Amino acid sequence: MFNKNIKLAIAVLIIAYAVYQFVEGNIGNGIALILLSLVFIFLYFRNEFILLAFLKMRKQDLEGVQGWLDKIKNPESALIKKQVGYYNYLHGIIYSQKNLTQAEKYFKKALKYGLTMDYDVAKLSLAGIAMQKRRKREATQLLNEAKKLDKNNMLTDQIKMMQQQMKKI
Repeated sequence: MFNKNIKLAIAVLIIAYAVYQFVEGNIGNGIALILLSLVFIFLYFRNEFILLAFLKMRKQDLEGVQGWLDKIKNPESALIKKQVGYYNYLHGIIYSQKNLTQAEKYFKKALKYGLTMDYDVAKLSLAGIAMQKRRKREATQLLNEAKKLDKNNMLTDQIKMMQQQMKKI
C-alpha cells in the first residue's frame, strides 16, 4: 500500500503527536496513538500484500497469490531485504507448477535475499527441481544443506522421501 519509508515516516509523525498528547495531559489519546503507530511499524517489517499472499497460499489459491504479488510494484525498493526474499519465494512456488526454469531462478533469488525460517524450504524446493532436471550432484548437495538447517526436524519426512527418489535416478 505505502512505500516502506512512508510507513516509517507516518509512524514517526504519529509517535510525535502522541508525545504532544502526553505533554498536554491527554494520556489516553497518547496511548491510542502509540498503539496506532505500532501498526505501521509492524507493516514496515511484514508487508501487507505478502501477508495476504501467504493467506491465499494456505488455501492453495495460486491465482490469488499471484494477484496479491502483482500489487507490489518494484519490490527491491518497496520492500525490505527479507520481504524481497519471500516475494521471490512465493513466485518460485507459483512457477514450480508451470515452469521449472523460472521457479529455479526465483528460488535462487529468494536464497540470495534470505528467508527468516530456520529450516530452508527454498533449498528443498531447489533440490527437487535439480532432481527433476537430472542434476543428481546438485540435488544431493542442496538436500544435505537443507538437512543441516532443519534443526527442528520439520522437513525430515520430505528429505527422506527425496533421498529415496534420488536412489532411483
